[in-house]
Amino acid sequence: MNGQNRKDIQPGKEVDIVLKQDQRTGKLTHGIVKDLLTKSSSHPHGIKVRLEDGQVGRVKKVY
Repeated sequence: MNGQNRKDIQPGKEVDIVLKQDQRTGKLTHGIVKDLLTKSSSHPHGIKVRLEDGQVGRVKKVY
């Protein structure tokens, strides 16, 4: 799953996100979702989430 649909992502899911400072390089960060920050049902750049370690980014892949 590509992380553009809110229904595919729930707290506790394993995801790869791209952090704001890594948007140019596309470097992915792996983690567990704590909170969903995007309110809309979908977003073309990925749903914004907060990981359990506090990092915030847009979801690129859902496991």
